[in-house]
Amino acid sequence: MSVMIGGVVDRLAPDSNFEIWDNVTNSSIIDTVARDKDRVQIAATVTFMSGLFQILLGLIKFGFVVTYLSEPLVRGYTTGAAIHVIVSQLKYTFGINPKRYSGPVSLIYTVLEICYLLPETNIGTLVVSIVAIVSLVLAKELNAYLGKKLPVPLPMELFAVIIATVISWQVNLEERYGVAVVGEIPSGLRPPAVPASSIFVQIIGDAFALSIVGYGIAISLGRIFALKYGYKVDSNQELLALGLSNSVGGLFQCFAISCSMSRSLVQESTGGKTQVAGAVSAVVILFITLWIGSLFEDLPKAVLAAIIFVNLHGIMKQFLDIPALWKTNKVDMLVWVVTFILTLLLNPDFGLIAAIAFSMLTVIFRTQLPKYSLLGQLAGTDIYKPVEDYSQAKQVPGILIFRSSATLYFANAEMYQEALGEKSGIDITKILSRKKKLEAKRKRHETKMAKKAKKELKKQRIDMEPNSEHQKDIAIIDVDNDPDPSLPRAIILDLSPVNFLDTVGVKTIKNIRRDYGEIDIEVVLTCCQSGVVASLQRGGLFNDKVTKSCLFNTIHDAVLYCLSEKTMCQNDEEEEMNGTHF
Repeated sequence: MSVMIGGVVDRLAPDSNFEIWDNVTNSSIIDTVARDKDRVQIAATVTFMSGLFQILLGLIKFGFVVTYLSEPLVRGYTTGAAIHVIVSQLKYTFGINPKRYSGPVSLIYTVLEICYLLPETNIGTLVVSIVAIVSLVLAKELNAYLGKKLPVPLPMELFAVIIATVISWQVNLEERYGVAVVGEIPSGLRPPAVPASSIFVQIIGDAFALSIVGYGIAISLGRIFALKYGYKVDSNQELLALGLSNSVGGLFQCFAISCSMSRSLVQESTGGKTQVAGAVSAVVILFITLWIGSLFEDLPKAVLAAIIFVNLHGIMKQFLDIPALWKTNKVDMLVWVVTFILTLLLNPDFGLIAAIAFSMLTVIFRTQLPKYSLLGQLAGTDIYKPVEDYSQAKQVPGILIFRSSATLYFANAEMYQEALGEKSGIDITKILSRKKKLEAKRKRHETKMAKKAKKELKKQRIDMEPNSEHQKDIAIIDVDNDPDPSLPRAIILDLSPVNFLDTVGVKTIKNIRRDYGEIDIEVVLTCCQSGVVASLQRGGLFNDKVTKSCLFNTIHDAVLYCLSEKTMCQNDEEEEMNGTHF
């Protein structure tokens, strides 16, 4: 978030806008007082506007957007944002002053600019950076080693800031070695000020992106702790809370807020698990702001950069997600990598939007490329599993159970029908075509025999006996309508994974029932979602001929129904053979 606001500030208030001519040195210098005043106003305005966006999104119940912020997306995004932060701090590590770039691939230009300026590195600043980084790493290792023996972790960053400030003050690093320091830190609270409405149009995109990023980070971390401690986080309430904090804070020239993974984990590990911990922190910060902030004016900026580098090592470990996701879910790994690359190339604001769009595309592609399975029964149970995944799952004789892993809608309806034919081994088009040809042939033969019989009756004008040769000729036209024993007697379409059905999906199911019904294969459905059942009813699946008796809550219920129907048909055939069927 700091990088995002920094980009807006540098774009609207670059150093070049505040250059003034110094008659003493006969060179241009930067009016830092006017520059910083302008930049504070811009940052506060961006904060205020992002708060308004968050309030508006909360009122229209926009909290559902968090469902599109999957864990791989958030981790890939935070890793890419961390790279931006690291690059932004390199100028303080080497004591150089690269140009500020904005827009796509600005990170690449900034890195090239830093590499170009490396020969101008300030040795004193580099030494301070190296010493600070090494000291912080060793201090953190010591803290981890003593963590079980100490009631609370030692605040190593605070110690580093105090020690570095004292050394810089005593040695006078700024004047003797040219080491950049923090400089003037105004004490007290700023009075409320009206946001700069003149730049609203210029920052509207940045403010919206900032509101989404801040909310996404806060709600993601909130859900992590909610899962750990067993409570629920209301996403819309979080939006309103963040919006009120930012909009009211922006009036008092405050900085946009969200949350920090590292600081939240430190607070949680030290026992701060309620809002009291936040209140105590606020009181401490207020005390520092009012009275002792000016004591840190001699703090080298290189030390602050070193603190950032060391504390980002946890985020850098997220690169280990890539091999782990490769083994578990390659689509999630692709989301992670693409989000990371987009964040690097397009900057954090547009990178997040593009990453969400890509993540949604993967969902669309996965619904278009679902896994189709034939289900089998585990012996002695009412459990049905894919036969290709479970060796103990056996298909029920004469019954085919078909399932798709995704919902059924216009994008994959045709593939659903094709997969059913492929899995069942039934070429419904060929069978129907052959049946129609046989039916046409039978009708032609009947017509021919009827004409022949009519002619013979006219010529002979005699009544045909029941056992006459002519009657036998007519009997030859009878067609055997017994079903093909190689085909299943029933097909069960398991719609339990289906979340919704559109008109194309309902039409697909109707076509399947009609086509397979013409070759004497009964098609029944299993579905337990009322919304899907309602879609089937509105789509006209059920009528006088097709009732809801073909719909079951579970696969086992449907199997028992199909088995009973099969048994009844077999009994009817036996009775017909024995002459006892009426």
